Amino acid sequence: MLIIGIAGGTGSGKTTVVHQIMNELPSTEVGIISQDSYYKETNNLSYDERTKINFDHPRAIDFELLIQHLKDLKAGKVIDQPIYSFITHNRTDDTISTHPRKVMIVEGILIFTNPEIRELFDIKVFVHADSDERLIRRLKRDIAERGRDMEEVLTRYQTTLKPMHEQFIEPTKAFADIIIPNDKYNTVAIDVVRAVINQRIEK
Repeated sequence: MLIIGIAGGTGSGKTTVVHQIMNELPSTEVGIISQDSYYKETNNLSYDERTKINFDHPRAIDFELLIQHLKDLKAGKVIDQPIYSFITHNRTDDTISTHPRKVMIVEGILIFTNPEIRELFDIKVFVHADSDERLIRRLKRDIAERGRDMEEVLTRYQTTLKPMHEQFIEPTKAFADIIIPNDKYNTVAIDVVRAVINQRIEK
């Protein structure tokens, strides 16, 4: 099994890059795991307490479960991937049954911050976009998909997202094997990743 880690700041375009990489690849051979599914369970907290959690800090991620799930997949086992709700700020009672594939793509802003999970990645990709672009994308997404208002998103960006990006996410670019600029020049890097995947699939 080939495990590819795709990281980058919030709103950098990681999901777009994942879709570009998966274009023309057989869907039966490639699986995706999102770090967002692995935010820690917060059943012991009230809704107000959950809204104050810093979701851009590595301690918000249940890396232990994510690492175990990747090891299980590598061992040929099916996993029950959690489903996280950004409306309730908690895991739902549902899970997604995820089967092992020849290639597993793991995407998320904080996945390179954990040394143990970095060791599991055969290829580490960092998607780079400038801070203005990332803020605009984050605004659009959080307002449209997560029921936030503009003031809330901007406040969170200034107080949490920006400092956390500078402290935890941007430095992990140093661990990347490939850095993909999220602009019109990213096609070569994406083609390289796709070629490596195709090579593995054909084995």
